[in-house]
Amino acid sequence: MLARRRRRRRAFAVAAGITAVVLAVLLGVVFVGGNSEPRGAPRVGPHRRPATRTVALSPAGLPLAAPVFALSGLSSPLADPLHLAFRRPPRAGLLFNLQTGQVLWERDPHKRVRIASLTKMMTALLTAEHSTSHEAVLITRRAADMPGSKVGVLPVGHHVRLETLLYGLLLPSGNDAAVALAEHVSHRVSTFVRLMNSEAARLGMGCTRYSSPSGYYDRGNFSCAADLAVLAREDLLQPRIARVTHTLSAKLPFPIKGGKLFLYNNNPLLIYRYPGTTGLKTGFTEAAGRCLVGTAERDGVRLGVVILHSTEPGRQARTLLNEGFEDVYHLKPVPEREMPPGA
Repeated sequence: MLARRRRRRRAFAVAAGITAVVLAVLLGVVFVGGNSEPRGAPRVGPHRRPATRTVALSPAGLPLAAPVFALSGLSSPLADPLHLAFRRPPRAGLLFNLQTGQVLWERDPHKRVRIASLTKMMTALLTAEHSTSHEAVLITRRAADMPGSKVGVLPVGHHVRLETLLYGLLLPSGNDAAVALAEHVSHRVSTFVRLMNSEAARLGMGCTRYSSPSGYYDRGNFSCAADLAVLAREDLLQPRIARVTHTLSAKLPFPIKGGKLFLYNNNPLLIYRYPGTTGLKTGFTEAAGRCLVGTAERDGVRLGVVILHSTEPGRQARTLLNEGFEDVYHLKPVPEREMPPGA
């Protein structure tokens, strides 16, 4: 009886030992298996979705590329070389080097605002990229009837030399010329607007959306100072645009009595003959206020300035450009005409 109990105890102990060994082996497998992947590694089992990369989109919902023109020091106002404070500052603005991209002064450079006829900077870029100067553009009723600023004498049903319309787009800021060029390049205005948004995304303009080729209608049409700096540089890389925006007045061939069209630029930097002015474009609507993208060059230094929604865009641009040339690049002051208040 005693011997039988001893055999049972030994058998129980052996069974318990075997069970303990099995449990230890199983726990070791679970432990090792649970740590075989680095923490945070993606799980790729048959019922698990692989991780996806987020793609940045433009305001028009298109994949956004990196900016083709990098602005160094952007969004670091305390590190900017200039710290100017205007009594009535623009809603947003930027002073930058057109060659290096260095930001010299900034005010809310990524603030999305209405841009009025600064929109035509993109219309001009696409026109230059997709056409030649001697092409003939058919003037439609839709183009001729555009309200707001216009060339004003576009003959419906007749053809006008494309380069004449490019001057009409950029000097008097003709909304009629904008529509005529959009229809010529893309056949339909809506197709051209899609092309505008596609180009903005390709250039890395992350706060820009277009809804028309003219900017006359503000709804859905906006940008920011940083994006307009990128666009200004792209415009000036096109010799045709650079030549037009540098022009104060022009006499051009036109299919009307007398055969000539006289156009005048409304850029205050050109009107008041700011030394070294090379362009570029003005804009105005009630929602956008008065806007200006200006460019100038002195002694090989090329600067650009963006002024958005200002009471005195010309005078503010002049002040910023002078400070940039003289205080940052130490160029000698150049004699210039005074701009009147409100310019």
